[in-house]
Amino acid sequence: MLRFAPAMFRPRDFIIEPLTPDDAATMAEIHREDFLRPWSEVEFQSLLSQDTVFGFAVREVGRQKRGPAGFVLARLAAGEAEILTITVARARRRLGLGWKLMDAVLRELHAQRAEALFLEVDEANVPALALYRRLGFREVGRRPAYYDRAGGRKSAALVMRRDLGYRA
Repeated sequence: MLRFAPAMFRPRDFIIEPLTPDDAATMAEIHREDFLRPWSEVEFQSLLSQDTVFGFAVREVGRQKRGPAGFVLARLAAGEAEILTITVARARRRLGLGWKLMDAVLRELHAQRAEALFLEVDEANVPALALYRRLGFREVGRRPAYYDRAGGRKSAALVMRRDLGYRA
C-alpha cells in the first residue's frame, strides 16, 4: 500500500490583493514568461503610479512575501476600462487564477460604475480566449499582424468587449 504525505493533496489557497509598486520586479519576471517584448520593472512602476491604472495580484497564502503568482493591470477613464495586461506564472496555471484576477477587476469596475471593459488578446491564445468568452466578452474588432511570435511570424489581436451595464 502506498502512502502519501497529506501535504501533497492539500489544496492551495490564494488571495487577491491590490498591486503595489513593490510588486513591479516580480511582475516583470512573470511578464517575461509570456511576451516577446516584456515590460520592465520601471514600466510597471510607472503604470502603477498613474491615477487611472489599478491592478490586482494573486498570492499563495503563506507565501505572500515571494510576490504574486499572477497579476492583472487595468485602466479606467471616462467610464470605459481596458485590461492592460494579465498573466499567471507558468508554474501556477490551470488553478483558476486568471478567473480570480478578472473577477477582481470586474468587481472594481462594478463599484466604479464603469460602462464597458475592453481587452486585446492574441488570436492564438486559446486558453485566454476561452476564459474571456466564459466571462461574457465578445469580439468587436481585429488588428491583423499585431503580435510578434517566435520565428518572425505575426498573429492578429482580437479586440474584445464586455458591457457592464452602466450608462453615464
